[in-house]
Amino acid sequence: MTTTKPDADYQTMIDSTPYPAEAYEFVQSGLSHTQERLYEENAHLSTEERHIRGQEFCLGLRDLAIDRWGLMAPSVLSHWKIYRTADFGRIVFAMIDAGLMSRTDEDSLDDFRSVYEFDEAFSRDALLNGIGAV
Repeated sequence: MTTTKPDADYQTMIDSTPYPAEAYEFVQSGLSHTQERLYEENAHLSTEERHIRGQEFCLGLRDLAIDRWGLMAPSVLSHWKIYRTADFGRIVFAMIDAGLMSRTDEDSLDDFRSVYEFDEAFSRDALLNGIGAV
């Protein structure tokens, strides 16, 4: 297996925040996951109407974390220094600043604040329910 060295802009983006590259990769794949989920539910909407808001993105990231890591989801996110939904927003806006994502004029970092509490969203009951064990 080979690894590619990130380009200078990507590395600068990573170095400007406390989050590791894996956190950025997770958020990038979370965008695809959230788009697929929302587009399936709203296939009749135009591309502009399908824009993902910060709150929707946070919910998609929660679901993806549970799908990928099950009961380990809160541990993985914590390892990456992601403790609240605002951390997702900081990663997203760093990616926007680096030209890796886009935004509308209405999008704001505030859209990611307090979308849910991690203690509740990743509680044992929520995790078991999310992985279909309950």
